[in-house]
Amino acid sequence: MSLRPPLLLACLLTSLAMAGCATHTGAAPALVRYKIPGSNFPIANAVEVPAGAGTVYLSGKTATLKDKSKSPTEIAAYGDTETQTVSVLQAIDAQLKGMGLSMSDVVKMQAFLVKDPAKGGKMDFAGFMKGYSQFFGTATQPNLPSRSTLEVAALANPALLVEIEVMAVRGGQSVNR
Repeated sequence: MSLRPPLLLACLLTSLAMAGCATHTGAAPALVRYKIPGSNFPIANAVEVPAGAGTVYLSGKTATLKDKSKSPTEIAAYGDTETQTVSVLQAIDAQLKGMGLSMSDVVKMQAFLVKDPAKGGKMDFAGFMKGYSQFFGTATQPNLPSRSTLEVAALANPALLVEIEVMAVRGGQSVNR
């Protein structure tokens, strides 16, 4: 009697048994946010999105008019960089919520800042960070996106100092590393 048929049968049964152990648990795949080593700066060094997670790309958003008594082409109508940043992030938060998402689902951000005449013609990065830090890296919303912040010559309206676009992920559970 040959040992081949029983050996093949044993291998086949073992393979089937092991495949049964590898069933889907129903848990969402991990979305990994990598911290910047040795830093507490509130952005992720990288974000790894799992296969099968849906991505949502939001178009760039700008601030809403705050002072209707001012011309919509004056910076004072929209506020300084911090005020505009908060306005933009509130609009992004509202759009995400309308799509069943939240700021904690944001994995990538690009911020475009214009030189502020009130700051000596320099980009107000500190004002941007004050606004940004109200939405990311907080006790209630600790998830950080990867982010680029760029100084640009101008936006479509000369009164605008901030434009932000984000990418969010649906269907991943965040893990911070």
